[in-house]
Amino acid sequence: MDLFESQTQSKSSQHEPLAVRMRPASLKEYAGQTHILGPGKLLTRAIESDRISSLVLYGPPGTGKTTLATVISNETKSFFEPLNAVTSNVAEIRKAIDQAKRRFELKGQKTILFIDEIHRFNKSQQDVLMPDVEKGNPILIGATTHNPFFSIVSALLSRSLVFELKPLSEDEILFVLKRAIDDAVKGLGAFHVQADEEALRFLAKISDGDARRALNALELGVRTTKNEEKGIHLTLKIAEESIQKKSLVYDNEGDAHYDTISAFIKSMRGSDPDAAIYYLAKMLYAGEDPRFIARRIVICAAEDVGNADPQALILANAAMQVSEFIGLPECRIPLAQAVTYIACAPKSNASYLAIDNALQDVKEGRTLDVPAHLKDSHYAGAKKLGNGEGYQYAHDYEGHYVAQEYLSERKKYYQPTEQGHEKIFKAYLKSLESKVPDPKK
Repeated sequence: MDLFESQTQSKSSQHEPLAVRMRPASLKEYAGQTHILGPGKLLTRAIESDRISSLVLYGPPGTGKTTLATVISNETKSFFEPLNAVTSNVAEIRKAIDQAKRRFELKGQKTILFIDEIHRFNKSQQDVLMPDVEKGNPILIGATTHNPFFSIVSALLSRSLVFELKPLSEDEILFVLKRAIDDAVKGLGAFHVQADEEALRFLAKISDGDARRALNALELGVRTTKNEEKGIHLTLKIAEESIQKKSLVYDNEGDAHYDTISAFIKSMRGSDPDAAIYYLAKMLYAGEDPRFIARRIVICAAEDVGNADPQALILANAAMQVSEFIGLPECRIPLAQAVTYIACAPKSNASYLAIDNALQDVKEGRTLDVPAHLKDSHYAGAKKLGNGEGYQYAHDYEGHYVAQEYLSERKKYYQPTEQGHEKIFKAYLKSLESKVPDPKK
């Protein structure tokens, strides 16, 4: 295409995927994202008034990021220049920017520079964009599945509006599917598809908010089904066969990974076994390393259950060891047992608080010397230093306890709660308080 050739909407090739052919060309055709594109919303007003500034569109696959960028280009009559951060380099970025400048000088037409997967650009590549983006030509629209506040340099973010796109609802995807079936030009209208409502509902649900996946499954089901006299009958069975295992938005370094493990731990801590099991299932289904999950369970047992139920840590540790030994898929069972036990166990973070408070004292306070009677007295010359002198062996006394000084300064770190087994600890320690000497006296 010549640099200044006008962009025209040509009839989509039937060889292109249905999801590509059915991309809307205007805001009226766009489905979903009403939280940012509803009547009177900021983005809608900016598009309608042709006052678009640089944008970052952030959201899961199939939510319409690329589609929205093309719609904005069409609505504002801007030239659409797409790049992909995976395959593009600095030279291509500079070339696109130079062309945008020349296009505006000669034709007065603005350029939308669309960069898919912009999070894959390194800092120097993102820095190349900033001077011209700040001047408003080209208008940058970056698309990413990663949280832009972690993956895009702050200087570029400060020059852009960030909009989060959400997974489409089942009803929104159902609307998209029915529109594709009825459209005789870009869609599947020529096939005379008679789709059962339950089949379309199934595709809308299993696609998990991803319109692209739903449309691809619909097209596969239609094109692989025998065309009868009255057309193609799309049944639930055909729909089930046309869509493979659900693909979760989950990777080992992205938001979904950290958000899910965070929710998993908080659900165990919050005593909700059903939520905890769901997040466990989600992580296992997405291919998370069971050893990583098991380590988090062990930590939760110690941090959030603690001595309220000491059995929790034992069970968690056993589940970790068993998981290492037997692997998937069987290890899901001991992991589930540990997760439900911890979620249902009484909770206490007293041990966690105790060690953190003690560490803070060690780090920031005066180091306390070991009392002489507790020091090692087994080496030659130790007694000449007074080591061990006056030490009282607890088991020689009634109740296997004797009051003596163990710290040179009175400290209180571990404070048992009234939860579970800790209630017993608390009562026991309370009974000893009157017998403990004050080292200051």
